[in-house]
Amino acid sequence: MAFVITSPCKDEKSGECVEVCPVDCIEEGKDMFFIDPDICIDCGACEAVCPVEAIYMEDETPEEENEYIEMNRKFFEDR
Repeated sequence: MAFVITSPCKDEKSGECVEVCPVDCIEEGKDMFFIDPDICIDCGACEAVCPVEAIYMEDETPEEENEYIEMNRKFFEDR
């Protein structure tokens, strides 16, 4: 289970999450950041520093944000 970045990050891209990630699993997309689920170690460092509260554990993502789970997966599949 990995963390997922959701809609509050879109067009915000503060970047604190990237700075604290110990395994460099967060990558910048066009409008927001994405977390590579194959690299994420579920440490929660990113979630704790996100100023817009956009980061959730995948299974705790609010229902209205579930589309971002698939967007995150697709971001890394399409590379």
